[in-house]
This record gives sequence, structure tokens and C-alpha cells, in this order.
Amino acid sequence: MKKIKNNKKEEEQIEEQEKSETQFYTYDKAFKFENGASIEELTIAYTTAGNLNVYKDNAILICHAFTGDADVLTWWSNFVGKNKAIDTNKYFVICSNVLGGCSGTTGPSSKKPNSNLYYGTDFPTFTIKDIVKVQKILVDYLGIKKLYCVVGGSMGGMQALQWTATYPSMMEKAIIIASSMCHSPMQIAFNEIARQAITEDNEWYGGKYYGMSSPDRGLALARMLGHITYMSEEYMRKKFGRKRKESLKYFTPSFEVENYLHYNGEKFTARFDANSFLYLTKAMDFFDVKDDIKKIKNKKNISLNNVLVISFISDWLYPSTQSVEIVGAYQHSNINTEFCEIESNYGHDAFLIKNAEQTKYIKKFLNN
Repeated sequence: MKKIKNNKKEEEQIEEQEKSETQFYTYDKAFKFENGASIEELTIAYTTAGNLNVYKDNAILICHAFTGDADVLTWWSNFVGKNKAIDTNKYFVICSNVLGGCSGTTGPSSKKPNSNLYYGTDFPTFTIKDIVKVQKILVDYLGIKKLYCVVGGSMGGMQALQWTATYPSMMEKAIIIASSMCHSPMQIAFNEIARQAITEDNEWYGGKYYGMSSPDRGLALARMLGHITYMSEEYMRKKFGRKRKESLKYFTPSFEVENYLHYNGEKFTARFDANSFLYLTKAMDFFDVKDDIKKIKNKKNISLNNVLVISFISDWLYPSTQSVEIVGAYQHSNINTEFCEIESNYGHDAFLIKNAEQTKYIKKFLNN
């Protein structure tokens, strides 16, 4: 028993060392969006881990997925930290909350400058390219001229793709995991159903719900739909099966899978903003970087020389066929590209879950 207690204390100490505090940078110039709109002030929430070396050439930017945030040491603790795939003993890791997010970076739930009014749906519509532009502002602020690598999974992978297309002279490597150069009709369809769940909620009020109630029921439904797409059928069968409990009423959750979805949907409403959900899903749906990737070879002073693309066999939301298309686009631009398809039954969420193969591929790619 004593040995177990010591191990737990050691684990707690390690976890404490790996935590990083969220910092904030306020860009006090007008930020112009791709569509021509602008906002007067932009705040960026970000975290860093590890140390920037004297040459400032060991920085890795990690781009978070759709509902993630800047705290990469928490949501990707399986792969980022001391002696892990992305080793903070060796690399200076940066992660920021995306433009339009709701975890510190300016978005719909932020107040307008010099006002007590929230942006709501007055916030300009934005693109993945706008998100990446904000990240570059942060990288410039940190005094980094060139990133060693840009890494991202799912929506984070879209950001990594956009980085390679827009700033191929500012990076050496990129890792794109479980992502796509553009959404398929099916992916757009799932997002539209989720958006309708929110906008049809009686408490959405056209996005002007701040300071009143909020469309929690619609947001929870949207999250429930998302959870279904993030898992594979095999994983759901193993995790839930047809396990059930007695319910008092016929039309109340009876199966474990139902209770799981309801629990996660309700939990999600406490940490995420409905308008951010709407804006970010639209940004993903409009994203299309195919032609830009193929044009990289026409740019001058390119330092991007290696790309790693990872997919998962059981991921039916972002299937391996989309990753193969990414590989082909980079090869068209004469960029060395490695492709790894990993066996996992977790579905799309596999990129977040501890996996020895993913660790091996990422570590080897970064160390080469």
C-alpha cells in the first residue's frame, strides 16, 4: 500500500510540473478578416511549455481541434509533455485558443471594445485562414521567425494545412492528423443539423442571448450528435453494448449509450458557447485548401520540407481517403510526405487517445 501511495504522489508531482498557465496577448491594432470586416482589438489566449532555445528554432505550434482550447498539456497530455512524443524537454510548445473561440481569445462571447455589449452574431464571420493569421500574430509577438513544426488534429489539422499553404517559409515540418483539405457533403450535413439544433432553440434569440438565458438544450443536442460521429460503431458496441437500466418512463433514457450522450451534452454547455459552435462549424465547412496546397511549389524561399499525415482505420468522419488526398497534394508540390494509417477502434477521437503507434510516428518524424 505504501508503494502505491508513493507512485500516486509522484504522478501528481509530474502532472503539476506539466501544467501551464494561460497567458493573454492583446493585439491593439485593427484586425482585418478575409472578408474585409475588422475588429478594433484582438485578445489571444495561449499557453507555452518547455523552453525556447537561444537559436529560437525549436518551437512547435499545436493547433487545437474544434472544441479544444489553449491548454494543450491537458487535452493532449497523452502526446505532449516531458519525454512524450512532443517532448517539452526538447521543444518549445505553443498553443492558442482559436479566433472565435470561447476560452479567452476574442470571439462572439467577448464584449466589444469600450462597451458592455457582447459581439454575439455581430462578430464577423471568419475562416480557417483568419484563425491562422491570428496564430501568426502570436508567433511574431513571441519573437519566433520560423517554427520547427506545426501540428494539428481534426480542425487543428485544417489549421496546419493552412499554415503550410500560407506560410511555407515560416516552418520546416507539419503533422496533419485525422483531417481533410475540405469537408465532404456528409461532414457539412452533420454540421448543419447541429447548427439547426442551436438556432431552433427558443433561447438562442438570434445569438443575442448573453446576459439572459442561453440555448443550452440546442447546444447539448449538437454535442450529442457530434459525439456519435467521433466514435466508431465497434467502440460503441464494446463500451455500451445494449446495457440498460430500469427507467420510470418509457421515453426517458434507458440504455447506457443514451445516458452517456445526455451527460456529455449537458456537461458541454457549461464550458462552450453556442455562437462559437455556429461560427467554427461554418469556418470548417467553407475551408477548402486543395488548390493552395498544390501551389506551394510556386512560392519562393520555402523552408517546409517534410509533412507527416496520420489517419485511423476506424475514423468514418474523417476517413483515410481524405488523408490520402492530402498526401497526393503535397507530393504534387514536391514536398516529402509520409503517410501512416493506424489501427484503432476508437473512431475519429483516436487521435486524442493514448496510442503507441502515433507516439512512435510523431517522435520519429520530429527527431529526423
